[in-house]
Amino acid sequence: MVVTGANGDYRRVVDFDAYAQTAVNLANLPPTAPVDPEIVFGEDSHAAAEVTEKDLGTLRRAGKKLRHVFELGAAGADGDAVEQLNALLVAYPVQPRISGHDASDWHMHATSRGAGVAAEYVAAAVWGLSVWLCAHGSDRFGVCADEHCGNVYLDTSSNNCRRFCSERCATRSHVAAHRARKRAAAVT
Repeated sequence: MVVTGANGDYRRVVDFDAYAQTAVNLANLPPTAPVDPEIVFGEDSHAAAEVTEKDLGTLRRAGKKLRHVFELGAAGADGDAVEQLNALLVAYPVQPRISGHDASDWHMHATSRGAGVAAEYVAAAVWGLSVWLCAHGSDRFGVCADEHCGNVYLDTSSNNCRRFCSERCATRSHVAAHRARKRAAAVT
């Protein structure tokens, strides 16, 4: 959300897109590999240093639930995606908090009520993804079309035509399809 400050400048009060991207990151956690707190929270984050084994389990479980929401949205099951997000909003309630260092830096953060580091992180992710769904619809949730990937993404394209989570996956998939066509043509 962007607002006009007292002196007429525009500021981002809550970065919902960043929170929604957090949901993408959680949903894309490797299903079996250990969760690396420095990858999830960032190397210099205080949260990475404070995370517990319980928090890592919370991140993994929430990531699976968020992946399911993306899969539902990508499949056109809007109502089911909303139902799952509402359940996550109940499980990870948001309590907004003002943060910053001085009057020129005040901004909003999403926190959870008295929970651990992971629950706070998940609450922000769920809140951001919920706002994203309300603003753009769950048809903007995607699952990578590359058969070797399966990562989820938010479709920010102007015409809602994105099929891959990254340029790397798109290129790999297109090269594989091109090679398959060449092999098929050589056989006939």
